[in-house]
Amino acid sequence: MDLINRPRRLRQNNAVRRMCRETRLSPDSLIYPVFVDETLSGKRPIPALDGQFHYGLDAVDEAVKSCIDAGVGRCILFGLPAKKDAQGSSAWDSKGVVQKAIRAIKAKYPDFYVITDVCMCEYTDHGHCGILCGHDVDNDKTLEVLSKTALSHAEAGADMVAPSDMMDGRIAAIRASLDAHGFSNVPIMAYSAKYASAFYGPFREAAGSAPAFGDRRGYQMDPHNRREAVKECALDAAEGADILMVKPALSYLDVIRECSDAFDLPMCAYSVSGEYAMIKAAGAAGLIDEYRIMCESALSIYRAGADMLITYFAKELAQAMRKGDIG
Repeated sequence: MDLINRPRRLRQNNAVRRMCRETRLSPDSLIYPVFVDETLSGKRPIPALDGQFHYGLDAVDEAVKSCIDAGVGRCILFGLPAKKDAQGSSAWDSKGVVQKAIRAIKAKYPDFYVITDVCMCEYTDHGHCGILCGHDVDNDKTLEVLSKTALSHAEAGADMVAPSDMMDGRIAAIRASLDAHGFSNVPIMAYSAKYASAFYGPFREAAGSAPAFGDRRGYQMDPHNRREAVKECALDAAEGADILMVKPALSYLDVIRECSDAFDLPMCAYSVSGEYAMIKAAGAAGLIDEYRIMCESALSIYRAGADMLITYFAKELAQAMRKGDIG
């Protein structure tokens, strides 16, 4: 047959396939979530997240070393405080769990890049992401405590702060606070399009952050909405966000693509706990090839437009990239 165009020419072996890849991945784009429990000594498994651990302050350097050994140079910290109250006051305590964890990491691994989650849900006794007025979260009062929390993280040595609360105006408030206190070079990764998703269940067990009543649909985004995500990203960009984020990832690939195309800021995606747990459970049951599904799922997120990925598979993906199975 006289064919001029034969696409299979560029698929016939691994050397040419790798040369012609449109999407190229690097371990530098991976961010590993680390849970630090102020009440814990050593580490303990997280039942809802097979293969993941809670780390005590005396063991957080072990979490970082495992990342470095795997080729991952960045983490995002989540804190489980010893005490909670209605205001979430331990969130901005200079001796709080995240603040102490930052100092411990930086003392041993000064070049390891530490991002901190900025939210109130892990620190409030009601589990909501802000200050309550009755049963509703007071948006503007919450901005004050978020700003104090982000500032305390920067003062402890955080390289980047990542507000995940979904309050209106929080990027502007945090940026103003950081700049006013000499931290104008600390970037903000905005959880810009964070949906009120059913995929967060295992995380809420891991972080002890399930709301005591109601839900978070009053401030997190409606999963039905796509254009609203572009609006949220535009607001965060205008307020000074350095990186935008879509969360979750796999069920929102269309949103990642649209927001990535619409803005010239780096785009992060968060492959959340439910996504990880489903792959692990299906792999353990022998229903899928866990390794290949892990690689293919991550690739789909990058192909959709993500520049970086927060994932519980970060260490395994870094090794897969080095082996050439993905990347």
